Amino acid sequence: MLLLRKTRYDTTARKICISLSRRVRDTAGRLIMPPPLLFDLSPIDLMAKPVFDRQAIGKINPQRFEMQQLDGVLWYDKDKFLVLGYKDVTENEFWIRGHIPSRPLMPGVIMVEAAAQLLSFFVKHIYGESAFIGFASIDSAKFRSTVEPGQRLYLLGHITKFKKGRKYSASIQGVVDGNMVFETVVSGMAV
Repeated sequence: MLLLRKTRYDTTARKICISLSRRVRDTAGRLIMPPPLLFDLSPIDLMAKPVFDRQAIGKINPQRFEMQQLDGVLWYDKDKFLVLGYKDVTENEFWIRGHIPSRPLMPGVIMVEAAAQLLSFFVKHIYGESAFIGFASIDSAKFRSTVEPGQRLYLLGHITKFKKGRKYSASIQGVVDGNMVFETVVSGMAV
């Protein structure tokens, strides 16, 4: 069980910690607990101005227009290979009209694309990889909840494999309104 200290917490980080400590049961009544977060969000101001905004990300990542799925990077720890980015899901997303009419839900493949863009930006900008980083694989993707317009999807990343000029892997977790909505491992390769 997660214990919360009586100190000053960012409201959103506190909601995430409380939500992740709740017990959830599946349809068969079995207890399901999401994995722990990759890192503690409580010392990070989730409403702060990003360290890297959409324009800075666009200088590094090649995705443009409707395929740019990373809006900002709020925090990173170069030595520990950790990064926190986000995607603000708006009413103007290209998938709104068709997925799903009258109840738009962010497609899982777009969540994974945002995760891959976070990995790509991090290894290129923070670690100086000069090559284009292409998608290599998606492993262990699990979707736990929905993401809808008007929500911010936080992307917590931990680089787990780093071979400069070759291959990179990261564990990524997506969190919205205090709930883990997805988790995956994405890999990219220098091409």
